[in-house]
Amino acid sequence: MISITTASTYANKDVLRTRFAAAMSSMYRSEVPLYGDLIEIVRNTNKSVLNDVNAKAQPSDSRGINVTIERLSQERHGAIRLGTPYELRIIKRVFELLGMYPIGYYDLSIAGLPMHATCFRPLEISSLDSNPFRVFTTLLRPELLVSENARRISLDLLDKRNIFSNVLLKILDEAEVKGGRLNEDKTEIFIQEALSAFSWQPIAAATFDQYEILKAEHPILADIACFKSAHINHLTPRTLDISAVDLAMKRAGMAAKDTVEGPPARECPILLRQTSFLALEEAVRFRWNENQSIDGDVSRGALIEASHRARFGEIEERGAAVTQKGRELYDRLLRESQKQRAGTTALKAAEITTKVFNEFLDTWRELRLQNLIYCEFKLKKAATMLSLDSKNGPILEQLISMNVVEAVPITYEDFLPFSAAGIFQSNLQSSNSSQCVSQSGADLKGLEEAMNTSISDLDAWYSAVQMKSLKDVGKSLGFTLEELMPSYV
Repeated sequence: MISITTASTYANKDVLRTRFAAAMSSMYRSEVPLYGDLIEIVRNTNKSVLNDVNAKAQPSDSRGINVTIERLSQERHGAIRLGTPYELRIIKRVFELLGMYPIGYYDLSIAGLPMHATCFRPLEISSLDSNPFRVFTTLLRPELLVSENARRISLDLLDKRNIFSNVLLKILDEAEVKGGRLNEDKTEIFIQEALSAFSWQPIAAATFDQYEILKAEHPILADIACFKSAHINHLTPRTLDISAVDLAMKRAGMAAKDTVEGPPARECPILLRQTSFLALEEAVRFRWNENQSIDGDVSRGALIEASHRARFGEIEERGAAVTQKGRELYDRLLRESQKQRAGTTALKAAEITTKVFNEFLDTWRELRLQNLIYCEFKLKKAATMLSLDSKNGPILEQLISMNVVEAVPITYEDFLPFSAAGIFQSNLQSSNSSQCVSQSGADLKGLEEAMNTSISDLDAWYSAVQMKSLKDVGKSLGFTLEELMPSYV
């Protein structure tokens, strides 16, 4: 008797991530219809920019554009605010099934926000190219709250809530027994159950009085603690021209921010520029008191009708990843520009920022030679019988000048704490929020302990991508890494 065993079919993580991101986009579009209008503006702008680039018959223009419309059409980053280490650990398990892992630490207390964050995203270049879905994930730091009463109320609410279904937890357990692999026949239910943790719930978990107390203490605290889910507060598409999209948003009547966060517009864009339309008023129903049930059928008249502002439409433009030297320069110029533009108009502030940032070089070659950006080195054409002498300059530079090797700026795949805080603050309605938070400094170890895993270092990741590309070029051309290593690295 012959026994035939059929192997289980496991879901490809890149494919699953793409399906999950698409489902989340569809959900968010139904919850925030204005998001759909924003997507159309971004899509039209990107097509216009790429058509202009293609008309020049160049693979990329002076701004370093080297992405396809296919990647841009699906590229998104989400943002969620979690309340407890338990929630963070479960979210980490969800993202692992999607091929997303924590990288980068962000201390948001520097901007008066009682939380810190990391980004979950793919770490392999091939996976990023397949689908670069990212989720900026914050965790409440209750120890930073000045008010003991606000801390007690928020922790009590968070201790009682459970944003994850038993079905989802069972799927996670089963997948982890199989080495972190999810059976293909479980993918639809996994996506459905995971998305429920990110969906908007119109009935709050808090009483109206609790909500008012926490909102008065810090609006973001109310958003974290008072609801029955960790609702997505924005889902951000990537644009190739944020200035054009910003103008189109305002022409469409969207309540856009006055300023774009991040570095000013440049010939060679660096890091990340972000803006948004302001948070919308959304209907929420609250209990009168803690003894009132919110489960089952509750008539509208039995609850308090109110509203909440948290979810907004953000857009981003990504530039080159900067080295540690480049980041130190960026941070210094950012502090200087903030100091000079304090109390000025939005127009004057933009002029000041541009002037201050003139110190940051603005050609790709200068940026590379001064070790201000990371580059991925790629073989442009096959070359044999190369006879190069280091006496004529660095071999890598000779190869680049001969058009044998191309230095492509590595896209910054991550975030900026001041920019994130600037977006958050623009959507808050509070005059004293920064006074409610003590600034005890960064706590990377605390966030790692909360999720029970280590967080990858940003500089180490970009440096490794650059180094691998050098090794690959050297192997193809017959040079050692030492021979190709730039003197500025």
